[in-house]
Amino acid sequence: MTHHLPAGLLADDMWSLQLTPKQAGWAYSGLRVLDLPAGASHAFSTGEEEMVVLPLAGQGVRVECDGAAFELAGRTSVFAGVSDFAYVPRDAEVTVRAPHGAKLALPSARCNQRLTARYGPADRVPVELRGAGQCSREVHNFCAAGVFEADKLIAVEVLTPGGNWSSYPPHKHDEDRPGTECPLEEIYYFEVADGPHGPGVAYQRVYGTPQRPIDVLAEVRSGDVVTIPHGWHGPSMAVPGYDLYYLNVMAGPNPDRAWLICDDPAHGWIRETWKDQPVDPRLPMTRSGGH
Repeated sequence: MTHHLPAGLLADDMWSLQLTPKQAGWAYSGLRVLDLPAGASHAFSTGEEEMVVLPLAGQGVRVECDGAAFELAGRTSVFAGVSDFAYVPRDAEVTVRAPHGAKLALPSARCNQRLTARYGPADRVPVELRGAGQCSREVHNFCAAGVFEADKLIAVEVLTPGGNWSSYPPHKHDEDRPGTECPLEEIYYFEVADGPHGPGVAYQRVYGTPQRPIDVLAEVRSGDVVTIPHGWHGPSMAVPGYDLYYLNVMAGPNPDRAWLICDDPAHGWIRETWKDQPVDPRLPMTRSGGH
């Protein structure tokens, strides 16, 4: 299958994106994006997947699951700040209500355990400034391993100022090497800031090994997705003048929920140069609970 999925390709009714593990051609990771007009609600079943309901844009969203209700403050856009979120388990019936309208991402993972539905406050999301110089970016570890409990799902947000390279140096996580690397299927979902004359653009690179080839160099725009079943991925390139957001969704077969990566040995040396460079002064781009 193609690994670059332009916005709208997998749209269906209120879902502007429905990417299930089956559609992706793998076993675990999935992503849906739900667009609700003001006053609308939507009910769905999680089936075999645990999910997070994460506002990309929209405030005052109500998530109902397992007899509990979670009021999400949300945010005006992905560039406005860190958002709160709700975790909903597998085998659950969920209703989402958006009195003022909302665009919601639902990263998911096919999993075994049924955990408890829970609320994730924005002020407890660790915000990390990663890299330095033109490799500087901001990471929101809202559903990272060791931060928020889930069975399989790992999900983070990354903001990259225009002109910087993110997801760099290129890295991979497709082999089971205890303590060094673990297999994780990964989805990148992109939003690109507009410029004065219209929508922005960015680029994503993925490449493989002789044993497991893959070759992607995609021009991406808001709403686009790139799926990464294996191989080195990076950089994610924010072109000058256009800030870049992406949502990473990961899950894999290992019983231990961990994110272990291996740099491309041809380019891993770049990390050593960061200690002598300041972090991009445009960071952090957001604050916790951006309303």
